[in-house]
Amino acid sequence: MSSSSDLTRQRALHESRPLWADTPRLAVRLHQTPAAREYDVIIVGAGISGALMAHALADGKRRVLVVDRRKPAHGSTLASTAMIQHEIDIPLHKLTEMIGVPNARRAWRRSARAVEQLTRIVADLDLSCGFERKKTLFLTGDAYGQRALRKEVENRQTAGIEADFLDATALAERFAIDRTGAILSDISASANPAQMAAGILRAAMTRGVEVVSPLEITDVRATTDEVFLATSDGRILSAGHAVFCSGYEFLETVANENHAIVSTWALATPPGIELPAWLKDCIVWEGADPYLYLRRSRDGRLIAGGEDEDSEDAYGSRTKLKQKAKIIRRKAEALLGVTLPEPDHVWAAPFGITRTGLPLIGRVPKLPNVFAVMGFGGNGITFSQIAAEIVSADIAGHNDADADLFAFEKS
Repeated sequence: MSSSSDLTRQRALHESRPLWADTPRLAVRLHQTPAAREYDVIIVGAGISGALMAHALADGKRRVLVVDRRKPAHGSTLASTAMIQHEIDIPLHKLTEMIGVPNARRAWRRSARAVEQLTRIVADLDLSCGFERKKTLFLTGDAYGQRALRKEVENRQTAGIEADFLDATALAERFAIDRTGAILSDISASANPAQMAAGILRAAMTRGVEVVSPLEITDVRATTDEVFLATSDGRILSAGHAVFCSGYEFLETVANENHAIVSTWALATPPGIELPAWLKDCIVWEGADPYLYLRRSRDGRLIAGGEDEDSEDAYGSRTKLKQKAKIIRRKAEALLGVTLPEPDHVWAAPFGITRTGLPLIGRVPKLPNVFAVMGFGGNGITFSQIAAEIVSADIAGHNDADADLFAFEKS
């Protein structure tokens, strides 16, 4: 048996204390040890990806186990700023050049449908997680100027995805922002991601899902009929299928040159600060490198982030945490024309990116009946829902028409 560090790339998934760590309703009723040795499905990871996967698989008939070496929702999910967008990091017109018109349009449409489905899940489960539907304002920047954004709007509209281009005059009049242009679109949302994950897990548990934490998986072996998982306490669990929803602590076997870990930073102001009224309805990001993104929380905080670096460990620097927070605050103040108070939360985290901005979802090559979900970029929660749909369909014996867009390359 190999060690856990050989199985998945372990890392601290955030630095300092994210905003959501101090919020209520994160508790999930946990088991200390698995109630059985055999399951229909074992999900590794109890963050938003694992929660949505459990929700999709919990039919009251399957025996589903969720395990995590941390408390539920205390990994990457806790560091998320939860800007739930259908927009993929790579604009549609650029993605078209990479993977072709039909595939790029399918990816963007699927992302939009996932946001709509997340909205339904939150409503159906009556979750208290600060979920709010939003518009997105995508501003011009040094990476994508006015011409690129006009082209992007044309591509989206042709693909049947609503979007409007605002020129400099319209942008100034409606938002008091001084940029050469912007795209205004629907189909976005925001939430408290930790409360969302915990709430979905609790709902899945009412349909028979078992959650065990802390429990670490140290090895995985698979045959054509069964998957065997070794645990840190010496157990061997078996399942018909295993799904690794371990986020950026991904399976070594699926690491490749198309996937990378980078560092990002974020801050949150105290609640109830004075912000432009339109921020209640919009989340904002820009076509710049490094880019800034921001949103208003329901209790009147400004949550902002960005300043990403192509480094998988820079987020761990306390010095950079202070520097990046200052830069993000200064950029947000300049963009919004406001003076912000000192943030009461600053944090940093690693996150995964891929060349196309699309996640990697599906069966793991050479490991029968083992699935993995990884490579989320800025659309982690949206892509987690897509993953739940694709993997649950496969386990049920159905083909998802878009599965090929996200599949791992066969080695």
